[in-house]
Amino acid sequence: MSRKPVPARAGEKSRIELAFDRPEMLPQLFGEYDTNLVALENRLGVYITARGDKVGIEGTAESVALARDVLQGLHSRLIQGQEIDPGLVDAVIAMASEPTLDGIIRRDPAAPPPIMIRTRKKTIVPRSAAQTYYMQQLVGHDIIFALGPAGTGKTYIAVAQAVAQLISGSVQRLILSRPAVEAGEKLGFLPGDMKDKVDPYLRPLYDALYDCLPAEQVERRIASGEIEIAPIAFMRGRTLADAFVILDEAQNTTPMQMKMFLTRFGQNSRMVVCGDPNQTDLPGGVGASGLNDAVQRLEGIEGLSIVRFTAADVVRHPIVGRIVNAYEGGD
Repeated sequence: MSRKPVPARAGEKSRIELAFDRPEMLPQLFGEYDTNLVALENRLGVYITARGDKVGIEGTAESVALARDVLQGLHSRLIQGQEIDPGLVDAVIAMASEPTLDGIIRRDPAAPPPIMIRTRKKTIVPRSAAQTYYMQQLVGHDIIFALGPAGTGKTYIAVAQAVAQLISGSVQRLILSRPAVEAGEKLGFLPGDMKDKVDPYLRPLYDALYDCLPAEQVERRIASGEIEIAPIAFMRGRTLADAFVILDEAQNTTPMQMKMFLTRFGQNSRMVVCGDPNQTDLPGGVGASGLNDAVQRLEGIEGLSIVRFTAADVVRHPIVGRIVNAYEGGD
């Protein structure tokens, strides 16, 4: 590895050396062309050298400690069988200074993460403090509202939890729904039959499903009715029992649609409502968003949890969080 040192932050200089007992995993830890180490250097202001199974880190005492925790945390995840991608590296770097995440960036490689979701294709672990709290609420509450900007994992984690419960037999059905309201376009102007018209609006839900289950299982379960993906209008008049029910893009519901949806809740069910209160696509004259109305009315009700994400919890490319902040008037 040959790179120019990155200037350390102001403060007292420090240097430590780490030794890893599974050297065969170091290429994955470092990344192709040492991209993971370069990311650490650029984000934390440290200088990293690697020789054999040892890694040297130079910089301020605080930045060196953070870099150490990130490398140890990533190495632990490799030992536990998880894959490291650039998004995970960015997320762990962002989480490194979070005091609430003790146990996510772990020094004990044998200890499992505090919470995870296992599906047929992958194991999902939290990538932010808010995601950790969200996963805990998904286990312990009947109805969960997940509020915040795109890219925070609200819908993806909910779908993963739903798939895990369907696989385990905790629920018999998985029902995914969205309001068919996007960019001011009306369904009647789209070509094809009703399925052709609504499928583009539901595509993000299909994408999450295919990421958690093999394609043939998704198709088979949809055909059998175990998995249902439909616009919110199709929920009227039903009782959704023994089901994990997810409403995505809930900010695009009206108050009456939201009331209708929430009152479909049945025995042995779990319901997750995801949306961004600051990004409604409802046409003018419709009135208030059903999501905002429901949160104001229902916050504090027993058995219901509200999880709020911010731009700091965006786990896509770091620039996405900065874009969200810019649009919301943040710093």
